[in-house]
Amino acid sequence: MTEARAGEEPADLTAAERRMWDAFRTGSICDLSARAADQDDPHADRVWGPGRSVRAGVVALLLLHGPPPVPGRVASLKLRGVRISGRLDLSGGTVAPYVELQSCRFDSEIQLSEARFGTLRMINCAVPRLEAARLHTEGDLHLPRCRVARGIRLTDAQIGTDLLVSQAVVQRDNKGRAIAADGLSVAQDFQGELLETYGEVSLRGAKVGVSMSLRGARLRNPSGRYALNAPQLTVERTLYLTSIARDYVPGGGSSTPPYGVGATPVRGQRAQRFECGGGLRLDDGRFGDAIDFYGARFVLTEEQEISLRRIQTPEFRFVGERPEHGRVVVSGAKVVKLVDTSTSWPGPGGVSIEGFVYENLAPRGHFPLSRRLAWVAAATPEYSPEPYERLAAVLRASGEDADAREVLLAKQRRRRATLPPGPKAWGYLQDWTVVYGYRPGRAALWMAVLWAAGALLFSQLDPPAIKENEHPQWSAALYALDLLLPVIDLGQQGQWKLEGGWQWGAAGLVIMGWILATTVAAGASRLLRRG
Repeated sequence: MTEARAGEEPADLTAAERRMWDAFRTGSICDLSARAADQDDPHADRVWGPGRSVRAGVVALLLLHGPPPVPGRVASLKLRGVRISGRLDLSGGTVAPYVELQSCRFDSEIQLSEARFGTLRMINCAVPRLEAARLHTEGDLHLPRCRVARGIRLTDAQIGTDLLVSQAVVQRDNKGRAIAADGLSVAQDFQGELLETYGEVSLRGAKVGVSMSLRGARLRNPSGRYALNAPQLTVERTLYLTSIARDYVPGGGSSTPPYGVGATPVRGQRAQRFECGGGLRLDDGRFGDAIDFYGARFVLTEEQEISLRRIQTPEFRFVGERPEHGRVVVSGAKVVKLVDTSTSWPGPGGVSIEGFVYENLAPRGHFPLSRRLAWVAAATPEYSPEPYERLAAVLRASGEDADAREVLLAKQRRRRATLPPGPKAWGYLQDWTVVYGYRPGRAALWMAVLWAAGALLFSQLDPPAIKENEHPQWSAALYALDLLLPVIDLGQQGQWKLEGGWQWGAAGLVIMGWILATTVAAGASRLLRRG
């Protein structure tokens, strides 16, 4: 291309480039498409000839130093069905005109590092690679339905309104990353519905001002540890990692997709799941409204994790499909409401909830207490009291005192298995007699049975008094009750002379009374501490 001054039309423009130049001045669309579907697909192998090609240098000249608009019009670059030959390099430049490219094909990577745009929309374009570290836009960055062969880099980019990559297909770069966007800042929504990636999506320390939606997305990274690696991600509203209704079409057929998020499917409606083929890490994330895993599916190896360590959010909806392999780690997480199902959590060894704080339980579907206790047991291969105490506190706060007692009883039984033989035997005795004090009615029942047995036993006896003139009237029932009740004196014990086997019977009742009293006292002390 011959050298040209700012705003001056180069002398060697081709016919296609001259059409683009004139369209730029009027803000109209430069449409070089063939009007045939089989010839206008930018992702197909069909070659686009010179009549549909413009040089990247001419595009750069228009965007950085383009001519003034026709009076009464606004200059903008709008291309459809155009092949851009050569490398488009706008690094460090300031692009004032509005830019919208539809169904275009790029021969080489696009360089936008440290460039400044108003709004940039590339729709259904074929791009070898997008290099846009520290890109700054005042408005949107839209890349819907684009196919990127060697990854997108948006490290430390700042998007003034929305970032949209819905239905895009992004392959990995030479470092194994499909989207590298550490430190990304999006002022409003991040929409990646039906996105397909084949490498790591890295969003370390990214910030999203409203919601982030990956509904129906398919993230795959078979050669790496994480498919989504986003520690310290901040989303002011909700992070959607959910299914999406199959009949939802982003954009509704329009050239530019709409704002907002797609619909989560209702019961019975066809849906495409959010699928994550690889590990997912959201450690230390902050989410203003919720994290939603409705209908999500994870395909993990034994070494991979869904890592949610120390996340904070008012609502955590873990209602996806149970991972067959790998682990779910929510250690140290803090949520207000936990929404889950009995079938969404992995089995023993597949869950870690140490230090997981939740205040309310809102299970979907049937989630009996036995399954909830199995969830806690699966998450604690080695005994830990804290998960049991947390569950009991939540149940008690919701008015389910009986269930809370069952949880604490399960904790005592789990603890018993870790004790040496002596304390373990004492634990079995407490469990067998008064169920660790969590069922005090059983102590009363044992006391009644022993009292009846003692009264029946001593009814066959008429013992002599120890002091001939100082003794109460003999009563087998009162004598048996006096033996069973420690501390309390009913005036019978110590008044009668017993010999032989009767002495052993009386001693047996005294011992059983003390055992019952001790176990009841231990249970009562636990109840008082719990209160």
